[in-house]
Amino acid sequence: MSGRTLSDAQIAEIAGAHEQARLSVSPIDPPTRAHPDMTLDDAYALQAAWVDLQVGGGAEVRGHKIGLTSRAMQQAMRIDEPDFGALLEYMFFDSGAVLDADDFVDPKIEVEFAFVLRERLYRRDVTPADVYAATEQIVPALELIDARSHRVHPVDGAHRTVRDTISDNAANAGVIMGRTSVDPTDAADGRLRWAGAICKRNGVVEETGLGAGVLDDPVLGVVWLCNRLHGLGIALEAGETILAGSFTRPVDCRPGDEFEVDFGPLGVVETTFA
Repeated sequence: MSGRTLSDAQIAEIAGAHEQARLSVSPIDPPTRAHPDMTLDDAYALQAAWVDLQVGGGAEVRGHKIGLTSRAMQQAMRIDEPDFGALLEYMFFDSGAVLDADDFVDPKIEVEFAFVLRERLYRRDVTPADVYAATEQIVPALELIDARSHRVHPVDGAHRTVRDTISDNAANAGVIMGRTSVDPTDAADGRLRWAGAICKRNGVVEETGLGAGVLDDPVLGVVWLCNRLHGLGIALEAGETILAGSFTRPVDCRPGDEFEVDFGPLGVVETTFA
């Protein structure tokens, strides 16, 4: 189902509720509870309104993320393509950062590659070669996801839908950037498909994965995003960071948890939750 069902006033009200949930670290009802017939177009309109609200308050868009890149996750969420959201400047942290668990509602970590652009990408039918040519570096990274609306509702146990997740800015909350990088020229042979990571929480291996878990090659996540956003009149800008999509399942983050994610020759990305 496409098209908008929500009015501009409803969009603004729900976007404001998401911002209040973020600031108060207190989850709200997913918007589909009150608006079960809302569409994906409604969800992206909600996301855009919330991002605009934050930018109006002084935040800065620093990039984008791609989610739901695995076939299993798409089937679970009943969607046939990835989703996307905006990355804001307050979300960025360096490897080794100590994060306060109380700043987040329901935080989880995912393992990804981040493409840092040196050139603007805005044209239709973008190819992997175009993405590599426009990329300054590819950095191992962790995405911190969160839920400003209940993932599982405390009253009846209902799970939020993909429309709720998209409204929630595709669950963006943070990006922990690694200290090493891959030259895009070296990655153009498809080696990111075989680049993997071992995610340890408190010394215990929780997840492992290969880059091929992202649409068969992480660069294809960026290709998809660029082509999808072009249809909406949105460019990927020079200097932006693009999270290409997770190749592991999300891992819960609890107070006291220490994460060490080993990307092999690409180094280790670490973070701790206080």
